[in-house]
Amino acid sequence: MGFISVQPLEPATDCQDSKFDGIVLVAEGFDQLPSELECLKGPLEDYSSVDVGLHQEVVVLQVPGLPGKRLVYACTGPVNRDYDDVRRFSDAAGNGIKRAMKAGVQRPLLVCPPHSSYENGPLVAALGALHALYMPIEIREAAQKSSPHKVEVLGIWAKAEGEAKKLVDQAKALEAGRLVCRDIGGSDPERMAPPRVVEYVQALFQDTLVTVSVESALNTLEKEYPCLAAVNRCASAVPRHQGRVIKLEYVGEEPIERTLMLVGKGITYDTGGADIKAGGVMAGMHRDKCGAAAVAGFFQVLAELEPKNLKVMGAMGMVRNSVGSDCYVADELVVSRAGRRVRVGNTDAEGRMVMTDLLCEMREKAKYEKSPHLFTIATLTGHAIRAMGPNYSIIMDNGPARSADTALKWQKAGAKLGDMFEVSTIRREDYEFHRGKSEYEEILQSNNLPSSGTPRGHQAPAAFIIMSSGLDKHGVDSDEPLPFSHIDIAGSSGPFPGVPTGAPILAMASRYVL
Repeated sequence: MGFISVQPLEPATDCQDSKFDGIVLVAEGFDQLPSELECLKGPLEDYSSVDVGLHQEVVVLQVPGLPGKRLVYACTGPVNRDYDDVRRFSDAAGNGIKRAMKAGVQRPLLVCPPHSSYENGPLVAALGALHALYMPIEIREAAQKSSPHKVEVLGIWAKAEGEAKKLVDQAKALEAGRLVCRDIGGSDPERMAPPRVVEYVQALFQDTLVTVSVESALNTLEKEYPCLAAVNRCASAVPRHQGRVIKLEYVGEEPIERTLMLVGKGITYDTGGADIKAGGVMAGMHRDKCGAAAVAGFFQVLAELEPKNLKVMGAMGMVRNSVGSDCYVADELVVSRAGRRVRVGNTDAEGRMVMTDLLCEMREKAKYEKSPHLFTIATLTGHAIRAMGPNYSIIMDNGPARSADTALKWQKAGAKLGDMFEVSTIRREDYEFHRGKSEYEEILQSNNLPSSGTPRGHQAPAAFIIMSSGLDKHGVDSDEPLPFSHIDIAGSSGPFPGVPTGAPILAMASRYVL
């Protein structure tokens, strides 16, 4: 794995393999276990006769003859196909691994037999276990010579050797991407300040098919990305906080059939700027870089799996939204890269400012690419959580993307691996909301309320990004239609305190790579 260290994995076909010291069984029930797992059925039947909580809580059984004499049973609960989804398997596996570690297991074998309704259940269970086993980069670096892993090895069981190896290979590649996303997105605002994100990314993609370029010169940022530079203006006075634009590119084996063009929001810390986040809501704002982190994580998946016929271009806008004497303020007029006069309405709506010029640049390049599709990925609005609750990404298409059913395809692809999406629609009211309110400006960046208190508070920003980047000239009725989708991961990026989820990397991999 090189620069990063994913939890060691090992395929297995024998649930009594002595190289492991405990079994973690993830299943809806034990009565229909396949014949290869017959040795697990009897002990669970006996235990169920004295503990009806077997199906509600993770339990640990002492079973002579099994590795380490330990069987950890993590029931998924009843999987109701009307409203349940494959996350039952990741949730159970994560809880099972945590319980196994408490029991002292250091070489667990994860056993998740196939489920008739969810063919990806075993892979999703493996990913759930790996999420629980993630160790933050700050701890890995502080550990120095000690192990950077919570357990020595995680075994992945399947009936056949080829099937087990495939599970391990897929889980390892997907987890590598999520690990990168968690490292960048979850680390504190100093460890992953913009210049240090550059160092991490450059080391990460050395000797891979992913190329990295960086723009750091202040005069260039001001010229090429004026909206981003406005947000960066205050932080630029502090060398370790100075903004960076990181560009990534992957070109698979020819012929290229599709080009993905990704822009990620990378606010390394969001004070709110002059419209400062007051009332105790600033804590956790180091996580405002999870969009850019997801872009880097997806490129790590590309580096691992090297898909053919695919080209991916990425831009990570790494900026700190600081507050001080040189911070940008509401009422300022900023002319975007697309030549649109933007009136700042709220400095806490900085994410759309950081992404719009990068998206404009992607728009300019799209004419030279094969079947391009543009995306922005961001922890953009609290309204996304208010509207859909936590745990769900929201995807919104412009006209050309909607004609291609992009959002619905992402939703379906994400559901296969438990990376869940809700679909929203950008409507005429959203464009009207951002139209200039006076002769001075063409576009209003934001109102002065939090998004969670604004009607259509997660849809309207997508309209702003389309307008300010010039993508409104590339709709369905234009001579050069360009598909664009905006993805708000404010709800799905993970809890704080807690570990980032890595959303929407699994959905992207499911849709375009696997």
